[in-house]
Amino acid sequence: MKAVWYERCGPATEVLSYGERPAPLAGAGEVRVRLEASGVNPADVGRRAGNYRGLEFPLVIPNSDGAGIIDQVGDAVTRLKVGQRVWLFNGQRNGRALGTAAEYIALDEKLVTPLPDQVSFAQGATLGIPAMTAWCSLFADGPIAGKTALVTGGAGAVGHYAVQLAKWGGAKVIATVSSAVKAEQARLAGADLVVNYKTEDVVAKALAFTDKRGVDHVVDVDFGGNIATTPKLMAMNSTIAVYATVGNRTPVVPVRELMERCVNLRGLVLFALPWPLLSAAQADITKWLATGKRLHNIAGQFALSDTAQAHLAVEKGDKLGTVIVDCAR
Repeated sequence: MKAVWYERCGPATEVLSYGERPAPLAGAGEVRVRLEASGVNPADVGRRAGNYRGLEFPLVIPNSDGAGIIDQVGDAVTRLKVGQRVWLFNGQRNGRALGTAAEYIALDEKLVTPLPDQVSFAQGATLGIPAMTAWCSLFADGPIAGKTALVTGGAGAVGHYAVQLAKWGGAKVIATVSSAVKAEQARLAGADLVVNYKTEDVVAKALAFTDKRGVDHVVDVDFGGNIATTPKLMAMNSTIAVYATVGNRTPVVPVRELMERCVNLRGLVLFALPWPLLSAAQADITKWLATGKRLHNIAGQFALSDTAQAHLAVEKGDKLGTVIVDCAR
């Protein structure tokens, strides 16, 4: 099969190779997917660059998310069958070296979900880690109907899905953004209030929107960068769900301030979450996809042979949505 891989961490154009690799076979409990599209996440880029941790395997096929058609099923597979359109997540993560920058991937059927006919393969490859992270950040602690949720980075890959899922879950939604273009994206996703954190007072806007009560739930793309702001806008008995921290990776947390408001601080790393929660996320995302028109932002598309350029596009940091690699070309 055609594939992209690296055997050392470093710059994309220096360490990523393109060529032929052995095609995997579906083992017990696994399905093999003929990939049509691969989604590139910031974590995929960070792992390849060596920013997250050192090289975990002698050879790595990068990228965790994808979409395609099942062409093999292993023994004991019960949920899926040959010919199904599917999307998948965590293709390359802890314990797995071979991701979706390839023509085929074989992985545990639990990581694979049927893809509705109305969702293209490229759109399906934007689901994966972004949609799963958004759902778990919102619903891991129970329903959010009638609550107010604040999504930081409301136009980002996770944030854009979090806005849509929060509205679907019955919450009022505040989204923070950094530009007028991103503000429009957050509004299209359904945000009730959009705040430009570079030019507006997020705390004042959030407290005014909630009649000074504060927000019940925060989905936070940058806990360290927002630590000076977030505690000030939390309601009593609320939750901050943290899935990334970029601005400050070792922030000083105002524990007493959070304690006195009974704020639950929840950290999320998708591959470490329990299977019942991930299964619930897959089931709910399936229902959500089936019950209305959904927005799937594709930030750019590259041929498999140009995977290095796809990684560079993510590294630039100005994308709106998910960068896609077309595995079939």
